[in-house]
Amino acid sequence: MAAPLTVSRFALTCAVVVASTAIGARPVAASPLSLREELTGRHVGEKSDPPVIGRYEMDEGGEFILDRSTPRPLLKFWDHSEIWVLQTAPGPRGDTIYRNDLGEPVLRATRMGGMTVFTEARPDGSAAALEGASLPLRIAALNSQALFNRFYQASVRASRAAQHQVSFETREDADSATAALLGDAAMVACEAVVEMASHPADKAILARINDVVIAQGSRPNVGFQHGVLTITVSPALGIAGRPSSRRIVWVAVGR
Repeated sequence: MAAPLTVSRFALTCAVVVASTAIGARPVAASPLSLREELTGRHVGEKSDPPVIGRYEMDEGGEFILDRSTPRPLLKFWDHSEIWVLQTAPGPRGDTIYRNDLGEPVLRATRMGGMTVFTEARPDGSAAALEGASLPLRIAALNSQALFNRFYQASVRASRAAQHQVSFETREDADSATAALLGDAAMVACEAVVEMASHPADKAILARINDVVIAQGSRPNVGFQHGVLTITVSPALGIAGRPSSRRIVWVAVGR
């Protein structure tokens, strides 16, 4: 009877060892998921691709929309009517730098999804956090009457800022294919005049601007001569075919 007892004890011992090993090998339970992880299905620290068109909130206050659905990325701040056309360039550590048409950095995006926005108030950069997806940035179509109204409104606002009459006109007749861009260029030129009026050092230059002419050409350009500020747009390039207000100011004041 001794042998069967020995075998039974040996079998019981093996069973205990196997069970203990299985228990010891069981992975430690992960910490409970946060509410955000439960809703999104992503773990904290896990990188996710941002939406092609996203709305971001700046830590200094305010929001902006970044639209990467077009060949040239577009950006618009919540409290400003201008749509900025950007150019991307590689940065250090795999970052992406978004620059305006003067080559100045406007945004920096890191590989892990972080975003920094550079403004006049925060030239060293302000952190921005993704709030969610947004609608695309586009300029509205205009008919001839709406275009006339846009030019009239630009003239009134620019004249008030400059404290003298500033007229707005086109060099070539507009049609249904060009009216939207001409109207947008007039609005952007008006923003440039208002910007110059806010800087005492630029007021002497502003006093010399009497007319703003929106012309058409093969590429966007800015010229200032004999009191006439000429903004050249290229309708074939869409919204990228007009200069920014920043470039208009830069040319007008001779920087």
